[in-house]
Amino acid sequence: MANSGLSNIEKKVAFSLASVFGLRMMGLFMIMPVFALYGQHLEGFSPLWVGVAIGAYGLTQALLQIPLGILSDKIGRKPVILSGLLLFAIGSIIAANSDSIYMVVFGRAVQGMGAIAAAVLALAADLTRDEQRTKVMAIIGMCIGFSFALALLVGPIIAEHLGLSGLFFMTALFAVFGMIIVQVFIPTPVSHAPKGDTLAAPARLKAMLKDPQLLRLDLGIFILHLTLTAVFVALPFVLVDAGFAKEQHWKLYFPTFIGAFFLMVPLIIIGVKKKNTKVTFQISLIIMALALGILAISAGHLPLIIMAILFFFTAFNYLEASLPSLIAKFCPAGDKGSAMGVYSTSQFLGAFCGGMLGGGIYQFVGATGVFLLALALICFWLVLTLGMKNPILLKSYTLAANIKDKQQASVIAEKLSAMKGVAEAILIIEEQAAYLKVNDQFDISEARAVLGSTEL
Repeated sequence: MANSGLSNIEKKVAFSLASVFGLRMMGLFMIMPVFALYGQHLEGFSPLWVGVAIGAYGLTQALLQIPLGILSDKIGRKPVILSGLLLFAIGSIIAANSDSIYMVVFGRAVQGMGAIAAAVLALAADLTRDEQRTKVMAIIGMCIGFSFALALLVGPIIAEHLGLSGLFFMTALFAVFGMIIVQVFIPTPVSHAPKGDTLAAPARLKAMLKDPQLLRLDLGIFILHLTLTAVFVALPFVLVDAGFAKEQHWKLYFPTFIGAFFLMVPLIIIGVKKKNTKVTFQISLIIMALALGILAISAGHLPLIIMAILFFFTAFNYLEASLPSLIAKFCPAGDKGSAMGVYSTSQFLGAFCGGMLGGGIYQFVGATGVFLLALALICFWLVLTLGMKNPILLKSYTLAANIKDKQQASVIAEKLSAMKGVAEAILIIEEQAAYLKVNDQFDISEARAVLGSTEL
């Protein structure tokens, strides 16, 4: 019987990689609440270029996320992660030494070239047992959420005391800390976990785009991060116009973000008790639409703005947390890596487009135009969810398989599919792996007996 808890090595891997991911995401997020206010001394400053600077990392992230993940399968995870963190540090230093907003945009684009998300998750898979992998991924995911909350607190404080250059130098330092963690605390794997559930396969990307359930989620994360980035182009200006000093913004962002976590709990409870993810998903979108509508009509009324921000973060927290889980539930067995590759690319493209659109609309129409655009997109997403299905609650397993040829793979797949609790069984000869989607009636020891496998 496998140990039900994380081993010491798995705990070390989980928290070390979560720290690396968190430090990097903090570096990307810290600029969002402060750049519009602290970058006004830069040559070429305008709301349009503010949006481009905030979202520039998203374009290079989107372009390189999948290729660098695939590269990590060829040359190793750690070299790709270390190179990505080095690029992130270089981009931060370029931005810190910039006198013009155009060079800040270039620095942000270089930051995004260090697209290490796929390699980090693949390394986590390499160093953990299959039955513990979900826990490790959850720890990393929680750290990403926490890093966003911390960025809203730390970003304005650093910018107030060290200025915009100091903030970018701090992000470079975060990248260096991340490199040290990778080198000192994370072991080098001697073999790769089967990559179907961790890395994107180029041949499978087209199929992911044709799946209507996955496509809804990919469009959703695109809209969510477009909305987030666009809102944070306009919101700092709105708060200042409402009489809220820029040095005090962290006192609003951080408490509302934390308060939103508690308001999100009822949504989670409703979804679990009713077993109706679709309804709670739609409730979250309605809450976000309400928040954006309030922002559009707030016209300098600070209490309304604060209430809207609280509603916005409540919906954002729920949607951001539930979308990756839904991707995993809807994607075919063995295709999680490809599904997440499309999802991540959509997420970063959304951030880039949000910066462009948010900056352009604010410059020519004003904050109300930005919030109304975001409101229209959320309403469009809400319409898309009408065709969304409630996911079947299944677990995923990846087991080693001793497969000689296609005929044997077909026979084993048939035996696995006939087992009690198995909803889907896919065998990949090249990876010597079996990907299973199962319910609570599944007996893993019986599956291992069929496969003649050992733990990964």
